[in-house]
Amino acid sequence: MHPVLFEIPIAGGLKVHAYGLMVAVGFLAALAWIRYQSKREGIPVSAMVDLAFWLMIAAIVGSRLVFIAVDWRYYVENPLAALRVWEGGLVFYGGLIACIFVAWFYLKRHRLNFWKVADVFMPGVALGHAFGRIGCFLAGCCHGRTCDPHAWYAVVFPERPEGLAPAGIPLYPVQLIESAAEFLIFAFLAWKSRKKAFDGQILLLYLITYAFLRIAVEALRGDAERGFVLRGWLSTSQFISAILLIAALLVLIYRRGRNHETR
Repeated sequence: MHPVLFEIPIAGGLKVHAYGLMVAVGFLAALAWIRYQSKREGIPVSAMVDLAFWLMIAAIVGSRLVFIAVDWRYYVENPLAALRVWEGGLVFYGGLIACIFVAWFYLKRHRLNFWKVADVFMPGVALGHAFGRIGCFLAGCCHGRTCDPHAWYAVVFPERPEGLAPAGIPLYPVQLIESAAEFLIFAFLAWKSRKKAFDGQILLLYLITYAFLRIAVEALRGDAERGFVLRGWLSTSQFISAILLIAALLVLIYRRGRNHETR
């Protein structure tokens, strides 16, 4: 766990946080994919880059607002802490939902096909999220619950002044598990993008695969501040995942059936 990678000796010491750096790396990786795939799909690259920056803002704001809502009592007492997003504290689904709304309005205004553009973006989302979870591991946030101390996969975080994970306790490395799975999802979606059957298929496949992943990974997490619908049984993210999973499956079946009818 290395929440602060290094410090730049300017302005009294500028700390470079691992989480913020990995989120930035993830955004750049996602942007590189979006530029590449936009050219292949014949979509204006400049419009996609512009949209990507708007979505970055929407993702940060949406994910932070949901995180604050889950732990609102702390932020009422510490309002300035709400601005320190580089230290961690972002709820992925909050950002994803905000991005979908912003993208819908942006694409409608520019008269671009929402489903086609979403297919371009979603592999990039998986890729960027994979890097983001590495940032979570380095910061200690979104950590796993305790596990068998003799298990080969157990991770023990050292004591760090700004670390967010409990120190000296064997934990499931859920951040790295999710990161590895996200890289696999990216590879699958990138491959599927070359032979998709209809516009929107990649978006829906992402929602389905990630929802399955998140439901499973949440069972191994140990950070209580992520929020619960049913304490100890159903986390907020599992609840959202279940809704998205059902909705995405229904839309996938509908759009696939309509695609067959139009052939």
